[in-house]
Amino acid sequence: MRSLLIALAVVVIVVVGILAWAVSVNNQLVVAEQNVNEKWAQVQNVYQRRADLVPNLVETVKGFAAQERTVLEEVTRARASASSIQLTPQALGDPKALERFQAAQNQLSGALSRLLVTVERYPDLKSNANFLALQTQLEGTENRITVERRRFNEAVRDYNTRLRLFPGSVVASLGGYQAKAFFEATGDAATAPKVKF
Repeated sequence: MRSLLIALAVVVIVVVGILAWAVSVNNQLVVAEQNVNEKWAQVQNVYQRRADLVPNLVETVKGFAAQERTVLEEVTRARASASSIQLTPQALGDPKALERFQAAQNQLSGALSRLLVTVERYPDLKSNANFLALQTQLEGTENRITVERRRFNEAVRDYNTRLRLFPGSVVASLGGYQAKAFFEATGDAATAPKVKF
């Protein structure tokens, strides 16, 4: 009888230990997933900052370069397209959704690059203090986007690594955790942009 109680106590301790371990691993995965979501929210935050700056930049440029209306309209369309695509934290596991979001943001980046090349043609515009301030803000925003994309990818790497490491992978599969997609450069990102005057 006594040996039966000891065996039962050992089984209970082992079961409680396994449950405690599983809860601990699950909590770590929740923290890692929330970190990914927070980093993604920051990426969206800097994209929103850029979207908010673009109308001011366009209006400033319109005042000085009315003859380049095509470029300005392209920037406006690209901003509208980029702003219309929202990517929720739940969709981060879908590489296609992330790809669509990234394509819209890249379209806006390209339009802004063409706008800045256009500005190079107009010394009056370059000397305008308002434009220079907006241009500096836009350049700063582009740098922030780069930093936040990197931080997001680091958080995704840490999260995905936790999902794949044993024995945490067991808890991850039981808990329904899914790998997140990385933010990747487009295929033509390695090609330097062509600047023509």
